[in-house]
Amino acid sequence: MYTIRFSKAAEKHKKMLKQAGLEENARRLLNVISENPYQNSPPYEALVGNLKGFLSRRINIRHRLVYEVFEEEKTVRILSMQSHYENVR
Repeated sequence: MYTIRFSKAAEKHKKMLKQAGLEENARRLLNVISENPYQNSPPYEALVGNLKGFLSRRINIRHRLVYEVFEEEKTVRILSMQSHYENVR
C-alpha cells in the first residue's frame, strides 16, 4: 500500500470535483493508485515536458489525476485533479 498525499492545489480540486459529480471517479482512481500506482488498468501515461517524471490518469474526458511516486517512502503525491495542461506546479 502507498500513502496518498495531496498538494494544496489538489486539495482545492477535490471540492471542484465533488461539485462536478466526479468525486466517485477520482476516489476509484485513488484506490487503484494506493494499491499500485503503476497498475495499467485503468491506463496511465508518463508525462513529458515540464511535467516529466509525473504520471497521469483520466478522471473524465477533461480532468486528469496527475501524481508522482516516491518508491522509498511508498508515497504518492497527487499534484492535480484537473486538466494537466493548466499550470499545476
